[in-house]
Amino acid sequence: VQLVESGGGSVQAGGSLRLSCAASESTSTRRYMAWFRQAPGEEREAVAVIATGYEYTYYADSVKGRFTISQNNAKNAVSLEMNSLKPDDTGMYYCAARREPWLTPPPRAADFADWGQGTQVTVS
Repeated sequence: VQLVESGGGSVQAGGSLRLSCAASESTSTRRYMAWFRQAPGEEREAVAVIATGYEYTYYADSVKGRFTISQNNAKNAVSLEMNSLKPDDTGMYYCAARREPWLTPPPRAADFADWGQGTQVTVS
């Protein structure tokens, strides 16, 4: 599946952004959809994960209560609503998909095979 992210940009601390990920096929073919982020010199970390076949979400502790992941199967899309943004949220945000029907938390980048090109988020 091909994934294309959009919605990144520059925002002041306390602001909001909504990222979108458009998939080339139904997201129901993948068991988990996720958003990862990577800051310069840092490892890629999972920000939020959502299961496509049952009710399950995962959020990194640093974003709980501020970020919300959602999916729209009819539109083959996954979104990440980001509120109360902080400078530490700055980084490249990637959409990812996993086909296998299990996932052991915390999610790792190696658990996901399909990736988008990323969209930059800068919080100042």
